[in-house]
Amino acid sequence: MKHLTEEQLKEIKELLVNMRERLLESAQEQIRDPSNVTFEGGDEIDRADLEEERYLTFRIKGREAKLIHKIDYALMKIESGTYGVCENCGAEIPFERLKARPVTTMCFECKELEEEHEND
Repeated sequence: MKHLTEEQLKEIKELLVNMRERLLESAQEQIRDPSNVTFEGGDEIDRADLEEERYLTFRIKGREAKLIHKIDYALMKIESGTYGVCENCGAEIPFERLKARPVTTMCFECKELEEEHEND
């Protein structure tokens, strides 16, 4: 983390904490949403529409849970002094990349290679 200044780390930590708070607030709103109550009445099409909406909501919530995990991991790495170093090659991840994607664990080159292999 020698390549990141205290100010840069503070800025990224604030980004991560704000992202986490927004995700948790969204989850709380979803829990309080009256459309989450059991559906009574209606025809099969209405029930099918509701089930599809619930399925999509659960998929979104699953993604949000994964993102919260990544945020927590990034915050832990900041605290332990290992944030901003590529977990694949050990290179320093530039501040600009970390600011754009604060949960990243790889430098741009390693991430590109990973995506190329996924598309093979």
